[in-house]
Amino acid sequence: MKISERVEYATKPEPMTCDINDKVIDVVLRMADKNYGSIIAVDKDSHILGMLTERDVMKRLVAQKRDPAKTMVGDIMTKNVRTAKENDELVDWLRIMSNERFRRLPIIDDDNKLVAIMTQGDFVSYTWPELLVQMKTLAKATFGDSLSLPRILAGVLIYSVVIIVAVGWIS
Repeated sequence: MKISERVEYATKPEPMTCDINDKVIDVVLRMADKNYGSIIAVDKDSHILGMLTERDVMKRLVAQKRDPAKTMVGDIMTKNVRTAKENDELVDWLRIMSNERFRRLPIIDDDNKLVAIMTQGDFVSYTWPELLVQMKTLAKATFGDSLSLPRILAGVLIYSVVIIVAVGWIS
């Protein structure tokens, strides 16, 4: 499934942006007012220069005892921001975000301009229903049409009994 095919993508509000020369205090107050966990620093053409997250504020401002009224966004933002295109595969990005431990993914157009921000939360609603469909498809491919609910339950029951007996035998 493509990122653009998610309902969440079509209903995303316009991303909150700022300038790298904005004071952190002003940007954080805007983020707090909208309950946003991040803001994207862009140039005048909407090209991404960086992202300021709650974690950036904690690690690079609060922990370093910097003054938010004097510190600029560009001084503490994450500069190398991973970005995706709307036609990228959603599952690929979910895996990358999980492995690399980041939660927000700016989406850019063919001119590298910011168009949306997707979060891991936007992707999670996709995973469970789709995983169940994929498991059913794989099970049918593996076992054919002979797979049925009673056979699955019988298999689980037999497996459970074997494990219980094995654990009892070992101890």
